[in-house]
Amino acid sequence: MEQKKQYTRRQRLGNWFYYNKLWLLVGLVLLWIIGSMLWNVLGIGQVRPDYRIAYVGRLKLPDDCVDALERELATLAEDCNGDGTVTVVVTQYVTTSDNDLENQMYSYGSQITILADITEGESHFFLLEDPVDFQLSFQVLANLDGSIPAEDDFEALNKVFRWADCPTLASLELGTYEDSYLDITETGEIQDLLKDFYLGQRYYVGNSTPDHWEAYEALWNILTEGATQ
Repeated sequence: MEQKKQYTRRQRLGNWFYYNKLWLLVGLVLLWIIGSMLWNVLGIGQVRPDYRIAYVGRLKLPDDCVDALERELATLAEDCNGDGTVTVVVTQYVTTSDNDLENQMYSYGSQITILADITEGESHFFLLEDPVDFQLSFQVLANLDGSIPAEDDFEALNKVFRWADCPTLASLELGTYEDSYLDITETGEIQDLLKDFYLGQRYYVGNSTPDHWEAYEALWNILTEGATQ
């Protein structure tokens, strides 16, 4: 009679983690969303930013790029919450079209957090690599004048401006970036990195319009002044 192989406790834990790591990731993402919602509702120790911008793309933006965006965009905006400073926060949501199961699960986790962002009304502006796919998935982009599209309107490119086609955005002094992954270091101009991304703003339904809507609209008008499609 063949003797059943005995595993140590560490081996059993290792096997469990190997076969369940994707579901563990989803659980952690859901836990983060719930915790984030409670944190926002309770306002524990928070300094609320004046403006939030959600970046959605296949690759994470370098830290140098995010820092430069938050710094330079703040110079164009006004203090919404009256705390004496203008704060812009860029939140990154990294997705992927990779067919690999693990990457798909990471992408699914990002989509869940994007939906939470939209539901909670966190981000007003969206910096998008693929606005067509984003609008098909979430249908949250407003018309260029801020109005609500028709219910069956899933068009995207008539609701966004390409970064390079916006004189204000294209003229920002963003400098250079350095990004390292494993043993590869990539450097370049931040403007070159952003030139083919798109900027859009969201719409709100019913009584969900934020308190600082007028300030958001004012910043949108500054960022897109003279823009062409």
